[in-house]
Amino acid sequence: MPVAASAIYFLNLRGDVLINRLYRDDVGGNMVDAFRMHIMQTKELGTCPVRQIGGCSFFYMRISNVYVVIVVSSNANVACAFKFVVEAVSMFKSYFGGAFDEDAIRNNFVLIYELLDEIMDFGYPQNLSPEILKLYITQEGVRSPFSSKASDKPIPNATLQVTGAVGWRREGLVYKKNEVFLDIVESVNLLMSSKGSVLRCDVTGKILMKCFLSGMPDLKLGLNDKIGLEKESQMKSHPAKSGKTIELDDVTFHQCVNLTRFNSEKTVSFVPPDGEFELMKYRITEGVNLPFRVLPTIKELGRTRMEVNVKVKSVFGAKMFALGVVVKIPVPKQTAKTSFQVTSGRAKYNAAIDCLVWKIRKFPGQTEPTLSAEVELISTMAEKKSWTKPRIQMEFQVPMFTASGLRVRFLKVWEKRGYNTVEWVRYITKAGSYEIRS
Repeated sequence: MPVAASAIYFLNLRGDVLINRLYRDDVGGNMVDAFRMHIMQTKELGTCPVRQIGGCSFFYMRISNVYVVIVVSSNANVACAFKFVVEAVSMFKSYFGGAFDEDAIRNNFVLIYELLDEIMDFGYPQNLSPEILKLYITQEGVRSPFSSKASDKPIPNATLQVTGAVGWRREGLVYKKNEVFLDIVESVNLLMSSKGSVLRCDVTGKILMKCFLSGMPDLKLGLNDKIGLEKESQMKSHPAKSGKTIELDDVTFHQCVNLTRFNSEKTVSFVPPDGEFELMKYRITEGVNLPFRVLPTIKELGRTRMEVNVKVKSVFGAKMFALGVVVKIPVPKQTAKTSFQVTSGRAKYNAAIDCLVWKIRKFPGQTEPTLSAEVELISTMAEKKSWTKPRIQMEFQVPMFTASGLRVRFLKVWEKRGYNTVEWVRYITKAGSYEIRS
């Protein structure tokens, strides 16, 4: 559920109320005294930003020398409350010339009351976009002498912005060359046994876009996700084409995506913001294509020697390659000397992190480079403790490869002027937490 805030308070560091607004009558006006007595005076401000006192919950955040406190009397979405505070502070800064502190609040009481009435209605957050609010709350705040000068941006159409929910894009944009850049960036999180079996694996991904398009274009993105393809085949009354389909989990979209159209047609339709933004995030837990498999063998030869053999196999296509591959193989702290043999790249011992670090600048697909190392340990008189082998870690980046198998089927741009566009699509897979038990 939304925040449903009963009240919001702005306090200075001494606990004095600078300004407050009661949105509901289910809390008393003296609730701030409970916050001051039970939290501020007990020095517990830094322990937890959410506290419950006497049947009411307090969500608070410090910005500069001001505490912003939201009071709720029922169960509420904590993340939504803090998101509201962050967006509200950003909006206040846009009115105050970049400053938000005790002086800025004292200098702008009237404006703040007017804004608080607009951004929250009966405790529920409303539109916090500074661009939209400035269309009908035109009063300028008292700016700090150190604040930056207001930029002279073209004023968008007020009626369209307020009623059409396109606050993220202004009208009148014109580009000589209309281009769209789309990046699918994925991070692979893996835990693999020393025998090569997968113990845990998932992929977190995001679609990043950079748009330089004139006017108010409408974009439509098609992916090879299972639900979208099934819905498309139903609408066209013919079976879906064979090929790999992806089941996306935990999908979140940018506010520009038309969710009504997505729920009905399962297509990602949106009017993009100008410039760079994150269109969507997702997670994959099944059918992950691992870019690398690592097979380590670590043998302890007596008290003062170790033998390390590591084979890394690239599973992606032979025409592709990985960049910046780093394999970190842990060794005991009492390591004195190391010697290496590698079939590709370079290796060295890094005493600061107690690891053998193997670096391969360019790693072709379908290859199996190996590392062989002999490690000499410092001999001690103390009884040797069993060495708990830490996990081997990998870093890499594989262009034009997705571990999930996600692909862009189409990216359509429609604009009433009918101009031509150039679309660029790129895929990148990186290592998240890519670990192998040694």
